[in-house]
Amino acid sequence: MPRHSKSSKPAPAQQTLIIDNGAYTMKAGFAASSPAAEGDCHVIANCIARGAEKKTWVGPQLENCKDFAEMVFRRPVEKGYLVSWEAEKEIWDTTFFDKGAKIKCNPQETNLILTEAPNTPTALQANTDQVIFEEYEFASYYRCIGPSLNAYNDIPTIMGDQPDQNATGLLPAECVLVIDSGYSHTTVTPVYKGQPIQQAIRRLDIGGKFLTNYLKEAASRKLDVIDETHLMNEVKEAVCYVSEDFTRDLERTWKGSRKGSNDITVDYVMPDYTNILHGFMRPHDPLVASKMNKMGGVPGPDGTTEYVLTLGNERFAVPELLFNPGDVGSKQPGLSETVMQSLSGLPPGLWPVMLANVLVIGGNANINGFMDRLSTELRQLAPAECVVRVIKAPNAIKSTWLGGSRLASDKALLKNVVVTRQEYQEHGSQWLSKRFTN
Repeated sequence: MPRHSKSSKPAPAQQTLIIDNGAYTMKAGFAASSPAAEGDCHVIANCIARGAEKKTWVGPQLENCKDFAEMVFRRPVEKGYLVSWEAEKEIWDTTFFDKGAKIKCNPQETNLILTEAPNTPTALQANTDQVIFEEYEFASYYRCIGPSLNAYNDIPTIMGDQPDQNATGLLPAECVLVIDSGYSHTTVTPVYKGQPIQQAIRRLDIGGKFLTNYLKEAASRKLDVIDETHLMNEVKEAVCYVSEDFTRDLERTWKGSRKGSNDITVDYVMPDYTNILHGFMRPHDPLVASKMNKMGGVPGPDGTTEYVLTLGNERFAVPELLFNPGDVGSKQPGLSETVMQSLSGLPPGLWPVMLANVLVIGGNANINGFMDRLSTELRQLAPAECVVRVIKAPNAIKSTWLGGSRLASDKALLKNVVVTRQEYQEHGSQWLSKRFTN
């Protein structure tokens, strides 16, 4: 959190827009006067897409798209960093500023809370600050590391603790270790009283995008899906799970393939975007797989042709990369080891309280078995005297936005953290960078 401003600083605008600007989706909406409900947060595709018929879809327009076949995506956020403001401005204009925008906003009368990934390069930060104040002309602005906003959520309640009855006003949680496993990467961020502890932040370069691409390559040995990024992302979300015992599950799929069936292998019926708009998983039928191999398609129950993708060990081998990146030749440690590396950057006295308040956010937290595996491995690695509590946020996708909304609902706290456009014009971008860093 930036240091306190002078008392003469004017009150912030009445309206605050929070944008958790993720690589796959941005979570955006106006903060309410009291802590917001999840309905105030809109999840919007952060991309420009072009379909097989050459039609272009920008951001929220994708909600109306029915045919995702061979769709190509342009994303302004790469490797977690906002690198293309040309594309981002087109998405923001469509979402916030154009006539009929989904979340209509007048920036000159609006405060902005905008998230960024940990360790964002200084040049990209300066570019963002310039766009916010010089092109959009927001009234005031707070740029912060996304995971840190989670400290403003009701962490004691989420962790099952009793709230502090003597607390006055909104205060960030004293200690929380935030694991954010999203589209571009997975980060581990210790947060102390709302401030990220920079030297202890660790990053694993495996996220949802990497997993989807790996699944595409594996599945394309059976069916040509290498150009179906959106579809295979849906397949990943529907069928993948994190194994509690990788070797055992691998053996079960291997033995099952010899016998013709097992309880892991499933069939996924692919959408054709005409008769079947959304794919779905069903129990594996060896006869269907045999017909697919011979005919390229199988008759469906209503007389249409179905295209079926059979998935066995791919179901658990794909998300296993989060815990064992070495399976694809990466030299990075797995997620649990990354957490311990993060703790090694902290004073030992903070280890017990951090391990007792591990909060997991991001889309990968919703993969079946992810939380159980992470909890088990952390308990094995942590010092015996430490209590390990690993909790998934009530809404892993919206959690950061909800923390920002709670911050914005406290006007005194908001006034302390935002920088006004007038201050930016008076002091310049270097001063602003130091202000947010401090």
